[in-house]
Amino acid sequence: MKYRQIVLESGTKFFLGKDAESNDELMKKFRGKENTILHTVAPGSPFCVIEEMEPTEKDVHAAGVLCARYSQDWRNNKGDVSVNVFTGKDVSKGKADKPGTWKVKKSKVIKIKKEDILKLIT
Repeated sequence: MKYRQIVLESGTKFFLGKDAESNDELMKKFRGKENTILHTVAPGSPFCVIEEMEPTEKDVHAAGVLCARYSQDWRNNKGDVSVNVFTGKDVSKGKADKPGTWKVKKSKVIKIKKEDILKLIT
């Protein structure tokens, strides 16, 4: 397994890709399922999958902070990061799509504040 496994304070477990290949591995494992998945609006972040089928808003936010923390958007801009939230039922991959690239049918966007990311890394 090439992706990170993290357990939140609440006991909720989630998985975070490390690169395009591990993102693909995660998405193939959870495609078609009800799990909550997060990815930054801008390209270049890990896919984050929450194992809990009905995560709390607090858990979704915590997962969003980690997704944002490891993103190119954060690395390049050091500001607030917009993160898409969707389920495995909303993703698909075309044969011509490069590794790590997935299409999302519908998602909601949450804003992860710079301060929340800074709290995580300090």
